[in-house]
Amino acid sequence: MRAIEADALRIRTPEGVTFSLPLAGPVRRCLAMVLDTFCISVIMTTVGYAVRALSIVGDDVASAVYYLFYFVVSTGYSIALEWRWRGQTVGKRVLRLRVMDAEGLRLRPAQVILRNLLRPVDTLPLLYLLGGAITFFNGRRQRLGDLAAGTVVVVEAEIEEPDFTRIAPTKFNSLSAYPHLAARLRMRVPRSLIAVTFEALLRRDQFDPAARLELYKELAARFQAEADFPPAATEDLSDEQYLRNVLEVIARKL
Repeated sequence: MRAIEADALRIRTPEGVTFSLPLAGPVRRCLAMVLDTFCISVIMTTVGYAVRALSIVGDDVASAVYYLFYFVVSTGYSIALEWRWRGQTVGKRVLRLRVMDAEGLRLRPAQVILRNLLRPVDTLPLLYLLGGAITFFNGRRQRLGDLAAGTVVVVEAEIEEPDFTRIAPTKFNSLSAYPHLAARLRMRVPRSLIAVTFEALLRRDQFDPAARLELYKELAARFQAEADFPPAATEDLSDEQYLRNVLEVIARKL
């Protein structure tokens, strides 16, 4: 369940936990776009050197190939990074922005593709005038591509480093035997998920027991999707203990 209040996206989970994420404004999104445009320009400069060799065949051929590559790179850049980095490009990462499903669900490939394929329409008639105008007239600050894909762009708040000693696992951590998988978690798992999991463990006694079990199960599944530890390391662990162990191995390098 989600609601929009005071330029924020509020998501309430079935377990009764509410998260509030500030929506990104046009100025911040524009700055991220400028950084991404610079990245695309760097890529296209490299491509341009390679395409020059086709001038031997003909300037028209070289120009056609260059513009084809430009379409592929300019569109594929955002699609590839937003899917790989879960809603972020280089510009969005620097500005702490993230594309996410408007209902708070997992961002799907179809949504990433659709919002980026409609980007040229948002740029009409020039300089994103259409897309920028649309963001001013809807409560979720969505451009046309976001409206079609059911996505929003939010600002990731700066997260204070959790005191992991407050949820320390048992003396023996079975996950510590797989440092390469722990490193994968550190690289792939967003800080926001780590912070949410930490708070969920810290406030365990505030949840209804059934809701707590369901919440821990969902959180554990998120981590397992990023790094699947061997059964021997997890088969005797409850979801709660698994989460404690996961945060402990992640915290060693934070």
